[in-house]
Amino acid sequence: MNTIIIEDEKPAARRLARMLEGHGLDASVMLHSVEEAINWFEQHGDPDLIFLDIQLSDGLSFEIFDAVDVRCPIIFTTAFDEYALQAFKLNSIDYLLKPIDEDELAAALKQFRERAAGKAPLQVDFEDIRKLLVNPLEREYKKRFTARVGQHLKILNADEIECFLSENKGTYAATSEGRTYLLDTTLEQLEEELSPSKFFRVSRKFFVNIDHINDIIAYTNSRLKIKMNRYSEQEIIVSRERVRDFKLWLE
Repeated sequence: MNTIIIEDEKPAARRLARMLEGHGLDASVMLHSVEEAINWFEQHGDPDLIFLDIQLSDGLSFEIFDAVDVRCPIIFTTAFDEYALQAFKLNSIDYLLKPIDEDELAAALKQFRERAAGKAPLQVDFEDIRKLLVNPLEREYKKRFTARVGQHLKILNADEIECFLSENKGTYAATSEGRTYLLDTTLEQLEEELSPSKFFRVSRKFFVNIDHINDIIAYTNSRLKIKMNRYSEQEIIVSRERVRDFKLWLE
């Protein structure tokens, strides 16, 4: 099966290629920009499957389809979870959130193979997805959370929360007062509830609030270390897979 990867982060592309090898797919073609992808499609026929990062170094990957006619299934890889979830609900598309999980990759490939076997057409409206990514739909995000303190309920304003963290199967909110409160939620649920303009999930363990970041320091293995104004109980490290999107989020 002819499979290509379009991903501007070369280590991420190589990692995905290795993962695909375990599923019997040879992704020997790896493209890293909109321009490179357009040139490739102009010289080759459609592959059987494309793994496509949404944000490339020289623009959104949808620009590829403005220039060339591509008619094959696509599995998107993206860190834009808030926007992507809305976009893909409107379209029959598979997608994987970065960093890519092995089980989620297997499920996406299973769905792709079932579609291919049934020869069901894949209807993709790239313009709808583009609009959602560039001008996301306005929505209300949670402004308050509650935490139990003894026999009382403590109201926590989202603006006062420096970070959310997961520890020992619990989810906590660390506030600008220097206190940490146990919440009845999970980081996965918070992904749907937090404003992406204020909060970013820097790793599987932490969300940080941009208004409470005190310093950002270069760290080992191309990662970043974040220092908050008050919270200092654990190191907050931006995982290598999220560094580029974190920098984009800061801007």
